Amino acid sequence: MKIAKEFSWEMGHRLPEHFGKCKNIHGHSYKMIVELEGDVDKNGMVLDYYELKKIINPIVEELDHAFLVYKDDREVIDFLTKINSKKIVASFQSTVENICSYFLDRIKNSNLPPNIKSLKVRICETPDDYAEEKIQLNA
Repeated sequence: MKIAKEFSWEMGHRLPEHFGKCKNIHGHSYKMIVELEGDVDKNGMVLDYYELKKIINPIVEELDHAFLVYKDDREVIDFLTKINSKKIVASFQSTVENICSYFLDRIKNSNLPPNIKSLKVRICETPDDYAEEKIQLNA
């Protein structure tokens, strides 16, 4: 059985080494779909959506209306610090692929119940593009 839930947040970023427009400071309205596949438990659920929200919402809240900045982008880190703006300093460039892997890793390490067999995360950076990653669990 498979279940899925959608989450969204607003976040700024830039890709300082990018050759095009993404080297500039900008933001997106991100949308994420988290999909879990597994056996139905004694209550008839793969996982209660309330429990899934308890796992995902704190991660989303960290990023919502924040600026995700690469740890070596000192100019932007210094600027955001100076203006006391919400920022998340990351060890990775803020590509949608890396953000997808970041969420997948955080969710995977959140003590999902043993009936969950796979986890898939799809993050849409714009209405017409996304990154997606899936892993098998408890194999």
